Amino acid sequence: MSLPRLTIYRHDRRNRALITLVGRIDHATAPRVRAALDRCLDDGIGTIDVDLTPLGSCDDSGLKVFLDASEHAAREHASLRLHHPSPQTSRLLARTGAAPRLLGAPRAPVPPPHRRDPRGTASPSSPYGM
Repeated sequence: MSLPRLTIYRHDRRNRALITLVGRIDHATAPRVRAALDRCLDDGIGTIDVDLTPLGSCDDSGLKVFLDASEHAAREHASLRLHHPSPQTSRLLARTGAAPRLLGAPRAPVPPPHRRDPRGTASPSSPYGM
């Protein structure tokens, strides 16, 4: 009995899906990844986060799936982001120039600066000008 080359887990929360990929993505498993990502968009998911932490390797066919899914998401006014790629996958993304598009900018929260309200007490400033 052989082990599956790729296992796909999906966890939804409201309009967001976390897809965790375990194993490897190659020409044989890439269609399963494509189907899982397309299904998220068909289900109306607005944000797809793909956790690559347990992914062993990803070849060019996997990269094409991620790029195509990112374009599909953009057409649907959704987003797709890869998280925690392995060193091998990071090199693939960097070598092909796909890293900025698929990894996106870091989303670390930035604390708002404090300002004084008219009563003279400090209050956090609002990004909405309130």
